[in-house]
Amino acid sequence: METYMYGFILSLVVTVLATPLVKRFAIYIGAVDKPNHRKVHQRLMPRLGGLAIYLGFSIAYLLSFRFSPETMGIFLGGSIIVLVGALDDRFELSPKVKLLGQVVAALVVVHYGLTIQLINLPFEGILSFDSGWLATLITVFWIIGITNAVNLIDGLDGLAAGVSGIATAAMLVMALIMGNTLVALYCVILLGGIIGFLFYNFHPAKIFMGDTGALFLGFNLSALSLMGFKDVTLFSFIMPILILGVPLSDTLFAMLRRYINKRPISVADKEHLHHCLLAMGFSHRGAVLVIYGISTVFAIAAIVFSQSTLWGALVMVGFLLIVLELVAEVIGWFGQKRKPIIDTFHRIKRLSRQEGK
Repeated sequence: METYMYGFILSLVVTVLATPLVKRFAIYIGAVDKPNHRKVHQRLMPRLGGLAIYLGFSIAYLLSFRFSPETMGIFLGGSIIVLVGALDDRFELSPKVKLLGQVVAALVVVHYGLTIQLINLPFEGILSFDSGWLATLITVFWIIGITNAVNLIDGLDGLAAGVSGIATAAMLVMALIMGNTLVALYCVILLGGIIGFLFYNFHPAKIFMGDTGALFLGFNLSALSLMGFKDVTLFSFIMPILILGVPLSDTLFAMLRRYINKRPISVADKEHLHHCLLAMGFSHRGAVLVIYGISTVFAIAAIVFSQSTLWGALVMVGFLLIVLELVAEVIGWFGQKRKPIIDTFHRIKRLSRQEGK
């Protein structure tokens, strides 16, 4: 317990002290975020704040961690991600260059032994197969997907940091339940850096984390979820998906929305979850707190899921999916015209009225 507290406090304190220095450095080198029609902020803001999280995390990791090949792989891969993110915050790299950097970072993790070893369908003895050579491909795809999903939700002050913090806390609880002290300590150190940065990033933000921070947090969450559930089944793999429910669902809805509207998937829009909440009249801080609440529901669901029976877990997941779809339709997350559940309810209501006459 002392090691946990030491790592958490060291990471938090270093991040708190480093953030003002990183802010000045970002302004000095021109790593600033300019307002435009898609962005909520109205003034020039320094980004590169993720560098402060990385500094706090790195110092705590190097001074308090019990090293293993897998955690070293995550640390080195995360360092590559930070470099890519920092260059993007300053020079705005092309998507292909950023993707290449993410692939290299993911392959570093694989090289150090962190891969999905086995995929089983939840029908033991009936259907199972060794992932074999697919392990590397699946692992790289997962890491890149989560890394970019967290980056996509970084649209409001404190949003990506807070959602990442909630997800990290959920992984910490589950690691402690499972007795995985290595993952628990890594989560504690990462959580300290996130909370330290939130002192400057919560609305009204004094600095943005930029791609440096969003990619770094997404990368770590993706790798930690694999480390915590290394021998993965299709059923148990739902747990990290639930923990990361907000960034994953926001990314999925964005892809489907753009596909249905015949727009390129890579073209940004103003229909992400936080945009929808702002359009409904929520304040900047209110929208962030609502998303924090949704993230907490997903996190609690993942913890409960891990302790549930098969059928209880399936019922819970089904219920969550229905609620998620209803929320998406109410706020226009999937677009204003496509609301199948609500439209079906209205049709049934009209038919019942006609029958009543």
